[in-house]
Amino acid sequence: MTEHLNNPLRKIVLKLLDKPLWLQQFVITRLFRHMVKLSGTAKQDIVQTDIKTVTFRQRNLKRVQNHIGGVHAAGTALLGESATGFVVGTNLPGDKLPLLKSMQVNYLKRATGALEANASLTDEQIQMMRTEDKGEVEVAVTITDETGIEPVSAIYIWAWVPKNR
Repeated sequence: MTEHLNNPLRKIVLKLLDKPLWLQQFVITRLFRHMVKLSGTAKQDIVQTDIKTVTFRQRNLKRVQNHIGGVHAAGTALLGESATGFVVGTNLPGDKLPLLKSMQVNYLKRATGALEANASLTDEQIQMMRTEDKGEVEVAVTITDETGIEPVSAIYIWAWVPKNR
C-alpha cells in the first residue's frame, strides 16, 4: 500500500507538510473549500494539520452570523463537521467513501468572535479505517471561541463504505 493510500487529498496534504505554514494553509484551505462547497461559502480556514489532527477556523463574518451577531448555530455545526470530516477524509484509503452518520451539537454558552475546531483521530481509529471495508468512528472535536471557552460540545460519528466502482 502506498503512503497516500490512493487518496488524492492525502497525497497533496502530505506533499505540503514540509512547506511553510502560510503555503500549507493557503493551498489546503483552497482545496478543501473547492471540494466542500459549503465550507467555501462560509469561508472556513484550515489553520494547521498533520493529517492525524486538524484545526479549522470560522471567522465571525456577516455571511455566517446569527441575529445576535455571533456565528450561527448551523455555521458552528458546519465547522465541527468540516474539521472531523477532514481528518476522516485524509486518513481513509481512496477506495472508501466517508459519510457523516450523525452529529450531536449542544449549545452551552454564547460564543464570542471567531471559532476554532480541533479534531483528531487515534492511531487505532486510523488503523481500523485502513483495514476494514465498512465501519464508523466517533471523532474527537473541541470547538472554542476567541475567549477560549467551549460554547458547544459536539460529537460527530463518521462511517465509511467502499466506493462504487
